[in-house]
Amino acid sequence: MLSKPPYIERSSSDYRRANLALFIAGFITFSTLYDVQPLLPMLSAEFAVSPMVGSLVLSVSTFALAWSLPVSGGLSDALGRRVMMATAVVLTSLLALATATCDSLYWLIVLRLVQGVVLAGVPAVAMAYLSEEMSPRAVSTAMGLYIAGNAMGGMSGRMLTTWVADLTTWRTAIGAIGALNLILSLVFLATLPRSRHFQRQPLRLRSLTASLLGHLRNPKLCCLFAVAFLSMGSFVTLYNYVTFRLTEPPYSVNPSHVAWIFLSYAFGAFASTLIGRMVDCIGRSKTIYFALSVMVAGVMLTLLQPLVAIAAGVVIFTIGFFGVHAIASAWVGTEAKNARAQASSLYLFFYYLGSSLSGTGGGMFWSHWGWVGVVALILLLLLTASLAILRLVSLTATSTSAPQSPGFTALEESSQ
Repeated sequence: MLSKPPYIERSSSDYRRANLALFIAGFITFSTLYDVQPLLPMLSAEFAVSPMVGSLVLSVSTFALAWSLPVSGGLSDALGRRVMMATAVVLTSLLALATATCDSLYWLIVLRLVQGVVLAGVPAVAMAYLSEEMSPRAVSTAMGLYIAGNAMGGMSGRMLTTWVADLTTWRTAIGAIGALNLILSLVFLATLPRSRHFQRQPLRLRSLTASLLGHLRNPKLCCLFAVAFLSMGSFVTLYNYVTFRLTEPPYSVNPSHVAWIFLSYAFGAFASTLIGRMVDCIGRSKTIYFALSVMVAGVMLTLLQPLVAIAAGVVIFTIGFFGVHAIASAWVGTEAKNARAQASSLYLFFYYLGSSLSGTGGGMFWSHWGWVGVVALILLLLLTASLAILRLVSLTATSTSAPQSPGFTALEESSQ
């Protein structure tokens, strides 16, 4: 009888290699996805389009990523985790290099759309790889390092492109990100340990569709999907148009200096761990209401005129957003009784769909009503998110108070 291959343990060489490789994968994914965000004012000016049209360069990528996520997990079951991620990181780096040669907004948007589809091969697949290959004692730390790579990539991609574009052009900036990530892709290929516990499964669209529809029929999960859509929509809307506000009069801040505002991510990532601890003290619903209130306070602060107030408001808003996202994404795992990976994929689908639709739609509010209009849109989204949480709490209280038959309880336990 063949013995089961060992899992990756802490302090082993495979553990260090896997952590490095997946940190790199997260970095590549989010640096190429968001590297254009601080460049939106430059792109709008060069192609002579409105901020709303210019924002499509980012929105089409997140839109394509959202729609590709629900099937990316199924494809990785058929093709393999390592193959799927390796293909994604290499292709997205090459697409970034191709993007740097675009002289047409049309082709720039097309390439960014393809890039979004390709990038779907990393997020859910990386988490599946960690769950399969890491020992129970090692997986939580490894997952934290992967998420840290996501945050570092999102922050670094925005800041690096802004600094390079300020010295040269936006094309050189995106090309530099592509070249850096192509080198990092080779490091990823060389360091990621092979899969030992992966079991290839054929892609079954019928079972995939059935699990997705099952989650969409769960009203409590739908509330969390709504929170993902609304909170991420407000987050990207703020960051998309605060760059326009700060680079225009009366502030006229240099784009390379505006890039420093993306350091707010570091505050948000650190504070989300503290907000997460509040859940143990006061519960999830109260904590997520608190985090949403922090977002409201932050965006209201940006209405003030002093530059320091705007910067402080963005930091506070970001802290609240990271808290909401951490609580809501974890809540999905507890509410999904089966096919949890598909539930997480749906959460990410609505997360990035909100980014796409609100991120572009916010341009209309900016064009017609300026920053006050953008803030009004964000407050409307956050109010709706609060109502979704209120509905979720009501549903949870109802299901908790309702008596359960022994047969139902046994069935629920067997599905976990």
